Amino acid sequence: MIGIIDYEMGNLGSVSNACKFLGIESRVVTRPDETAACDAIVLPGVGAFGDCMDHLRSHGFVEVVNKWIEEDKPFLGICLGLQVLFESSEESPGVKGLGILPGAVRRFNLPKELKVPQIGWNRVRQKMPDCPLFKDVPDDVHFYFVHSFYADPSSDENTAGETEYGIAYTSTVWKGNMMAVQFHPEKSQKYGLQMLRNFTSWIAEGRRVS
Repeated sequence: MIGIIDYEMGNLGSVSNACKFLGIESRVVTRPDETAACDAIVLPGVGAFGDCMDHLRSHGFVEVVNKWIEEDKPFLGICLGLQVLFESSEESPGVKGLGILPGAVRRFNLPKELKVPQIGWNRVRQKMPDCPLFKDVPDDVHFYFVHSFYADPSSDENTAGETEYGIAYTSTVWKGNMMAVQFHPEKSQKYGLQMLRNFTSWIAEGRRVS
């Protein structure tokens, strides 16, 4: 069972619908105690970094997510769900992120011909082809992005995928059973849906890595 965290800021409909389409057993969880019945959790997110952290905190999910990842249980972050894994964001100065990954989230500072936010399809270059999300997903294929900020890790140790938009930035991270993507797999057609299948298969196989 995959728990999709509802903290009133996620793209729950599209993620839930994608799971239903794929026949993946999932449920929306609105309270921290409901995660006890889940084998994995998905943290989706749209909106501002500071608002996201406020909502996670007020709904009691900060401790849950931190403990879940600390215990190396399967986790998938989507869009803002990737950004809040880092320590801070230029979008919300003074607001602390979850701090699970070292680094900050930066605002795109690009030539005028490149629009911000980046909205549309872009390629993901696989830096760690053995990342479970990339199984049966070719390198350099397109996924759907919507964002004005990007993750800037202190180290590329956990950068599994990279995307070019004026600069090269981290668009996929992988650490143990924690995975997160800047793009929206649930809106990315064939290969995005394959990623969701891969995440489910990873759970079903009981995979654990150190």
